[in-house]
Amino acid sequence: MSSVPLGSPQVFHATSAQSPPRTAPPEEPAPRPSAAAARPPASRRSVRAAGLAVSVLLLLAVLVLSLAVGARPLSLGDAWRGLYDSGSPAYTVVHEMRLPRTLLGLLAGAALGLAGAVMQALTRNPLADPGLLGINAGAAAVVVTAISFLGIGSFTGFVWFAFAGAGAVAVLLYAVGGGRGATPARLALAGSALNAALFSYVNAVQLLDTASLDRMRFWTVGSLASAQTYTIERVAPFVLAGLVLALLLARPLNALAMGDDSARALGANPARTRVGAIAAVTLLCGAATAACGPIVFVGLMVPHFVRALTGPDLRWLLPYCAVLSPVLMLGADVLGRVVVRPSELQVGIVMVVLGGPVFLYFVRRPRRLGTRRRASTGAAPEVAAP
Repeated sequence: MSSVPLGSPQVFHATSAQSPPRTAPPEEPAPRPSAAAARPPASRRSVRAAGLAVSVLLLLAVLVLSLAVGARPLSLGDAWRGLYDSGSPAYTVVHEMRLPRTLLGLLAGAALGLAGAVMQALTRNPLADPGLLGINAGAAAVVVTAISFLGIGSFTGFVWFAFAGAGAVAVLLYAVGGGRGATPARLALAGSALNAALFSYVNAVQLLDTASLDRMRFWTVGSLASAQTYTIERVAPFVLAGLVLALLLARPLNALAMGDDSARALGANPARTRVGAIAAVTLLCGAATAACGPIVFVGLMVPHFVRALTGPDLRWLLPYCAVLSPVLMLGADVLGRVVVRPSELQVGIVMVVLGGPVFLYFVRRPRRLGTRRRASTGAAPEVAAP
């Protein structure tokens, strides 16, 4: 048998015929990352921080507008001089009427906006709002009871009754609505039923007691017009305590939105987080309702609009709500002073007019709410251990 050299052409052709060369499969084009994913975390933080700074400037502008606009319009210079110059003609108007009203709107707006954001995170329900779900109505019902039957007429006296009513309804609503498994529709129905029943009781008590009706007819629709300095001094500690507690719960609520097991793995205590959230909502809603009456839609509208700017991370969502909710509250109050001048509409009525269409929009978009339900709960894409 003759041997063929290894490098001969015959061997080359034989081997090439026996094992054809392999060709690599065509590579699929890699998917293009989204803008949010391509943006580094530091850039997202800087954008959020810049947006928060702009929100603070917007709040300052609304504060100045609230001091200048009213039945007696003031120029910006007169409003500024009215803050510090006791000899200015605007000093009495600014200090006795508009400054307490503005500060109360600032505190109550921040309280209601934060309470709404915390409730939406706790219940995983994008329609949660202290006014719509009966929290404010519970505080109002107990306050009316204290005023009519116990003769309590000072803020210091009935603020504790407001806390009791808000806390009791919050716990009852969480239990009746299904707890952790509550759906938006079930929670909204349970809250609407409690809201209607409690406000029916409030109206019945006022009709039977004309003295109570005269004292509370503006309070029950939600008003800042009767704000006084001592009211601000008494409501501020409760609002600040609720605000600090809500901000401290941002990380645990982020973890809780991923489920109890994931929350425990991240170091959060689900039971303690829920108790703290209910305590924060009780402090915020009780103080705001005791000071200016039940006002709806602030806690619904602001978190939804803010979430489009910040995403679901409560570490940013809650500070934004604390800043932008007073903008909505004071803006509605200024609008109420202007539209029927020299009279005025109470801020609660203006908020119903503004918030009603927004609420109907959210209700009639169930698919959108369903697809964004996880984003509405406060689950952050980058959850750090609490």
